Amino acid sequence: MPTSISKDPKKLSEYAKRLARETGFDICRITSADTDAVLGENLSAFVDAGHHGTMAWLEETRERRASPMSLWPEAKSVIMLGMNYGPDHDPREDLQRKSVGNISVYARNRDYHDVIKGKLKEIGSRFAARSGAEIKVFVDTAPVMEKPLAAKAGLGWQGKHTNLLSREFGSWLFLGSIFTDAELIPDTPEVDHCGSCRACLDACPTNAFPAPYQIDARRCISYLTIEHKGPIAAEFRPQIGNRIYGCDDCLAACPWNKFAVAGHEMKLKARADLAAPPLAELLALDDPAFRSFFSGSPVKRIGRDRFIRNCLIAAGNSGDAALIEHCRRLLSDASPDVRAMAVWALSRLGGLETSRHLLSEETDENVLTELQQAENV
Repeated sequence: MPTSISKDPKKLSEYAKRLARETGFDICRITSADTDAVLGENLSAFVDAGHHGTMAWLEETRERRASPMSLWPEAKSVIMLGMNYGPDHDPREDLQRKSVGNISVYARNRDYHDVIKGKLKEIGSRFAARSGAEIKVFVDTAPVMEKPLAAKAGLGWQGKHTNLLSREFGSWLFLGSIFTDAELIPDTPEVDHCGSCRACLDACPTNAFPAPYQIDARRCISYLTIEHKGPIAAEFRPQIGNRIYGCDDCLAACPWNKFAVAGHEMKLKARADLAAPPLAELLALDDPAFRSFFSGSPVKRIGRDRFIRNCLIAAGNSGDAALIEHCRRLLSDASPDVRAMAVWALSRLGGLETSRHLLSEETDENVLTELQQAENV
């Protein structure tokens, strides 16, 4: 590793991009930390409309998210990095297999936060040693607006589905950022290449896009299956299908994916047992088994009860009578949300009437609500 300290912006910018390539990132661009006010305005409009749902941290951190300098006043440059996690097939094909669970492409192996952050720290430490500059690394969980920054740096543009798009990698880029107080050479921002296309908007099963470039998280299947606690509104359950963690429909529908290739990072390639796990096996998971099965996976973060809630919705949508007994056993689960969704799943599969005796003493409000709704169908 070089020991001399360089302050030349051009050399440091080239060095940062070389480190990115050596560490396994597929693209690296640079932007100034002094961003325009529109980033904060867009976030404020999203929050003011209530489109963030129960994600209270977006409202609580909106001022810090408005600009990198709000988070770290000394920041001068932002190194934006992208890692391709493209699937080897169209993930929408898995939606036709009703008796298996469909997990979003990004969550079929290791938690990308851990994978990306480790690589960012490696780059950051080497960059700091060469430059003598201070650095801070961020990946998704910090109050950083990665997608607008990535577009400003030239990694891609925010499509009509609000996610980042790339002419080279389509919809499939994990993002990470390195803030630094070093002066670097900014790259040219990417322009919008969506044109008149609305494939992503039309692909959404729950109509979560009130307008192009706007999303109402409260209607988004990714939000409902991951962030939302408690019962999922009945109006959305049939549209969820067999999606038990996240949704890739708007991403997969983008025509720019025709240029994308499968990701190369082995820690992010789909585990065989997470590519299409049978619902019967998932419904049998107690808490220890859930934690063991999803060890190292982002799925683990939502907890067993919320996950089983999702699996019961998928079971109810499956039309598979073989799942009735698996749902019936969950009528006595410790979680009221699980019990409520077991009622709904059984009502859909035709097994509720023969299972009512298991709920004869049940007074839980969520379960009673599901029973009343089933009776009114």
